[in-house]
Amino acid sequence: MLTNLFTISLGAILVENFIFSQFLGICPFMGVSKKMDTALGMGFAVTFVMALASAVTWLIYTYVLVPLSLTYMQIIAFILVIASLVQFIEMFLQKTIPSLYQALGIYLPLITTNCAVLGVAQLNIQNGYNFLESLVYGVTGGIGFLIAIVLFASVRERIEGCDCPKAFEGFPIALLSAGLLSLAFMGFQGLKIF
Repeated sequence: MLTNLFTISLGAILVENFIFSQFLGICPFMGVSKKMDTALGMGFAVTFVMALASAVTWLIYTYVLVPLSLTYMQIIAFILVIASLVQFIEMFLQKTIPSLYQALGIYLPLITTNCAVLGVAQLNIQNGYNFLESLVYGVTGGIGFLIAIVLFASVRERIEGCDCPKAFEGFPIALLSAGLLSLAFMGFQGLKIF
């Protein structure tokens, strides 16, 4: 059991990273990764939402949709759960950490439509994970998202101070950097555990 959870964790963080391997969640990844503090805030918010969404969507799927033969409604139900969770987090951040709330701006409500969050809920069902496995996959998938966005933010901060050709300034060099980071994460593809 522990080996299986470790495999799921390592897979979600490195091998099947939502951003670098599955290319899910690219919008907030590119939009919020200009500064390290906003990248950390977004990473923690997405991790929190992914963990909660994994747990709640698994419960709803298992105890509501399957018994009522409404599994065809899973995407709609999952989106409603995710939207509610994001609304809760948005209200919480606005009251407790207004500076982070202002820094994240429009990207915080966009977690609702972040395909990585919906993807983790869908993949939990597709992979046949139980509740604990779903929760571990959600948390570690969020940690993988956090690592990716923080790495990219640190690269982007360093690139701003560098000389690069005029044609590559701004977004083009960011795309090239993201591609190189993605290639680095591809090195984990053949990783076997036990």
